[in-house]
Amino acid sequence: MQVQQQVYTARPEDYAFLTEVWEASVRATHHFLTEEDILFYKPLVRDEYLQQVELRYVKDENGRIAGFVGTAEGKVEMLFVHPESRGQGIGKKLLQYAVDALQANAVDVNEQNEQAIGFYEHFGFRTVSRSEVDGMGKPYPILHMQLPR
Repeated sequence: MQVQQQVYTARPEDYAFLTEVWEASVRATHHFLTEEDILFYKPLVRDEYLQQVELRYVKDENGRIAGFVGTAEGKVEMLFVHPESRGQGIGKKLLQYAVDALQANAVDVNEQNEQAIGFYEHFGFRTVSRSEVDGMGKPYPILHMQLPR
């Protein structure tokens, strides 16, 4: 599959499919999360978190959302790529867009998500601090990463 070059702005009617992309991506990459955790976060993503960020997405050749990025106050709050679309440069395209067009220069990453850490490090992000728990107080340490100034 080839990703289209256009970056779209998400609207509320896109939230259900964005949540499907989120869930498929999390199931493929966040092996440290339990089924209970995924079911806990899913309605929060759909009903709260998506509304709190500026969302952009790209489509695959079939016109489906292949990946999305959400930013707020200079920070990448979420970046997820559908497993069927991984390895096609979608994450890189979305991150580059977030940095260039949306002025994002920081991201929080689950410490157990080594692929994501490597992805952001390859892009130039460096770990500046660490939290023992995630934003909901769950025992998933978070690395706070930033692009050097």
